[in-house]
Amino acid sequence: MKFLLPLVTLALLPAFAHAQQCGGSFGGFVNNLKTEALSKGYSKQSVNTFFAKIRQDPKVIKADRAQGIFQMPFIDFSRRLISQNRLNAGLRNAKRHDAIFDRVERDYGVSRGVLLAFWAFETDFGAVQGNFNTVNALVTLAHDCRRPELFRPQVFAALELFEQGSLDPARTTGAWAGEIGMVQMLPEDILENGVDGDGDGKVSLKTSSADALLSGGKMLNSLGWRRGEPWMQEVSLPKNFDWSQTGLGTWKRASDWLAAGAKPRGGKLAAPGLEAAILLPQGRGGPAFLVYPNYNVFFEWNQSFIYVTTAAYFATRLSGAPVYKAGSPTAALSEGQMKNLQKKLAARGHDVGGIDGILGAKTRSAVQKEQARLGLPADAWPTRDLLNRL
Repeated sequence: MKFLLPLVTLALLPAFAHAQQCGGSFGGFVNNLKTEALSKGYSKQSVNTFFAKIRQDPKVIKADRAQGIFQMPFIDFSRRLISQNRLNAGLRNAKRHDAIFDRVERDYGVSRGVLLAFWAFETDFGAVQGNFNTVNALVTLAHDCRRPELFRPQVFAALELFEQGSLDPARTTGAWAGEIGMVQMLPEDILENGVDGDGDGKVSLKTSSADALLSGGKMLNSLGWRRGEPWMQEVSLPKNFDWSQTGLGTWKRASDWLAAGAKPRGGKLAAPGLEAAILLPQGRGGPAFLVYPNYNVFFEWNQSFIYVTTAAYFATRLSGAPVYKAGSPTAALSEGQMKNLQKKLAARGHDVGGIDGILGAKTRSAVQKEQARLGLPADAWPTRDLLNRL
């Protein structure tokens, strides 16, 4: 089973975007977009052609609201996305496009394993790119008042791509959130980071592997990827480890973690002198990873903690790492229990990022603080015991 997962790029957004309108009648909203486009200097003919067949797409809103897959715990989620077939396909593509990956590594410093992981998860190496009309999706999400500050600028970026001749408002398709191509890039990202990798004079992210991979590499580089540095490696931890020090809130030199008892699995520290954090996706009973600054760049590509951690782990597998040791983590809370926990945490003043049943970074941080307060092992993994005590 294939999953088309959305890229949600956290590019810096103009301050004025937060004040722009959303909602109201869809027709009136589109007219406002057209007026703004004219004020930006686009010709009346271009604006009329671009917006001529715009339709609100209820399936886009449904997809935006139904992302239950991100409620799965790491072990289940990673096993669902990382099959032996997908791993083998990644290794075949690495060999098939070896020259392109060499170029990405030379020009942008991004490991082939990282790009292969995104390419696999986003579109199954280009096979499943989405069939949502891109402009309809962007305008629908801009009109919706959940994240208009992200999607309204993307509408005008799509208009710019149309003027350049690289987007057809009637025919260009992609993911439900408006991303286009093999590595699923939003229009603004294409404008800023699109690369003509095959030299045909066009940036064709839907049909050219060279264009897609080089563009993805350039985007990761622009988001802060640090050349030649690792992003994640698996470690084992002693039973008496200070669990309150785990999580993305505590960064130390990797060598300090080694001194505290963290042992790299099957080798040595990838970068002893770099800052690193200990990540426990399912608490002290599950896998443990040492993550480096490049891990944070994954969040610039996608906001989901579970997606990011799985993508980073898959990138290590594609780079030769073994399967993680799953251990025996405590059972995950159900969706209802997680929402109940989030309500209790919020009532105690914690910012959990919304009552959505998803164990994201903010909920993890709140859980860890409450575990420490109650004298429980503070590994940021919510349990029924914690829920009962709260």
